[in-house]
Amino acid sequence: MPVASTRTEPVGPQVADTMSDSTASSTTANDLDLIYLKGIMESPAEQEERLKEVHLSPVRENNVELLQEILRDLDPFKHRSSSAAELASILTQPHFQSLLETHDSVASQVCESPPSSPGDFVDHDTEDEYKHTYPPPDAIRMVGIRKVAGEHLGVTFKVEGGDLIIARILHGGMVDQQGLLHVGDIIKEVNGREVGRDPRVLQEELQAASGNIVLKILPSYHEAIMPRQVFFKCHYDYDPANDNLIPCKEAGLRFETGDILQIVNQDDVNWWQARHVEGGSTGLIPSQMLEEKRKAFVKRDVELTPADITGNLCTGVGGKKKKKIMYVTTKNAEFDRHEILLYEEVAKVPPFKRKTLILIGAQGVGRRRLKNKLLLRDPLLFGTTIPYTSRKPKKGERESRTFAFTSRSKMEADIKNGRYLEHGEYESNLYGIKIDSIQEVIEAGRVCILDPNPQTLKVLRTSEFLPYVVFLQSPEFEVLKAINQSAVEAGVAAKTLTDEELNRTCGESAKIQAAYGHYFDLSIVNDNLDETYRTVKAALETVSKNPQWVPVTWVF
Repeated sequence: MPVASTRTEPVGPQVADTMSDSTASSTTANDLDLIYLKGIMESPAEQEERLKEVHLSPVRENNVELLQEILRDLDPFKHRSSSAAELASILTQPHFQSLLETHDSVASQVCESPPSSPGDFVDHDTEDEYKHTYPPPDAIRMVGIRKVAGEHLGVTFKVEGGDLIIARILHGGMVDQQGLLHVGDIIKEVNGREVGRDPRVLQEELQAASGNIVLKILPSYHEAIMPRQVFFKCHYDYDPANDNLIPCKEAGLRFETGDILQIVNQDDVNWWQARHVEGGSTGLIPSQMLEEKRKAFVKRDVELTPADITGNLCTGVGGKKKKKIMYVTTKNAEFDRHEILLYEEVAKVPPFKRKTLILIGAQGVGRRRLKNKLLLRDPLLFGTTIPYTSRKPKKGERESRTFAFTSRSKMEADIKNGRYLEHGEYESNLYGIKIDSIQEVIEAGRVCILDPNPQTLKVLRTSEFLPYVVFLQSPEFEVLKAINQSAVEAGVAAKTLTDEELNRTCGESAKIQAAYGHYFDLSIVNDNLDETYRTVKAALETVSKNPQWVPVTWVF
């Protein structure tokens, strides 16, 4: 039996010979490919050398700077030579400049030592703040932006450490959409020219510029934080055109009382970025702190004292007003005069039925008449509470729909324990609305109608009561006088009000609106009771069938 040889013949020459024999008859392989492969196989040393990984080294690492020099040299010839103009156009394309920037980054081995995490560049000693770390001087970047003259970039600048840096980037703006710039980036040059130290001048130059804009920047690394969706209901009007403090009037966002805004950025303590929920671009609005400081220097035009508001605890359903009880919680009134509510965080929720209907208004504006009309027309939908009193029942008087009688000691103990929504004293007798009685109406499946003093809105406007607050605004003096006269003739009102009393009603109405307007869901000028009734019914039906914006405390 033949023994196999242990000598190993070179494989390369054998493959080369085989390829030589088959080249002429091959119909599938490309001749050039076969010749190239044959050349490698004929030289094992060359084969090994070519298969080794070739180490490439860059010719230079500052091509971006070289490009700027070339553009400066080309600038005088662009208007005289179409070739020079075409070359300059190609060299200023963002894609071409990004290619050179990437080449220089790789050549300088910037990418070989990345931070272990974005947080390595963040100063963790101060929470919830952006702390940018200045990169080494050679970590230069060129950013190309193309814009139309007059188009806002959506970026503002400030001076820090002698450098012009990006102070904020407006959400949804051109710069934000491109993602090429970040808060804290240092602007060194614009189109080859060094920038000064005046952010307003730079802002104006960029605003007026058109075509290709090349920014030379030193990047700032920061940790990106996904913002939580925040929505605010506005309780004042704002027009950036009239604001002398805003960094850039064109970047401001105008809004009116009642508008719902989405807050997209709150990093700046003075200026937030927001947009209307209906759509539109993002703009700057004053922060809560800035506007509070500004309004703290302006004296309130209207101050509502406890004497301006009268209680209604002594009248029941269908009864006539017989007694007048003052709301005694004077401390609440003192705080109310100095309260500044500018923004209220809200959340959008599916349709639901409100538990209570709160009627707010000045004395004599018609709250009681509207309440009685709602109760009489829809007894299955609406209900109300019975006031408690410590006075003794009169002869033949029983607990009815007018009053619930209890002892003074019991009532005082319940008041101390916070079981009364409001209370007052008249002729040494206590009167009050018990919170449990509100819950009894709600548990019976009815909407509880209340016409309390406006100070109680702080207690009622919670998830426990889910109120719909209607403000009955006083009509003009002459209209109010005619309404009162008609009510007297119809036997609904007990007496004709004097001009002084009518003027007091109009003034009190204005004060209530100024002090508590941010609590109101609906405001109606009550100059026609039937129309007011239909409006309130329609509003309640609307909120029960459509999504609603409610205080975020009702949800979370």
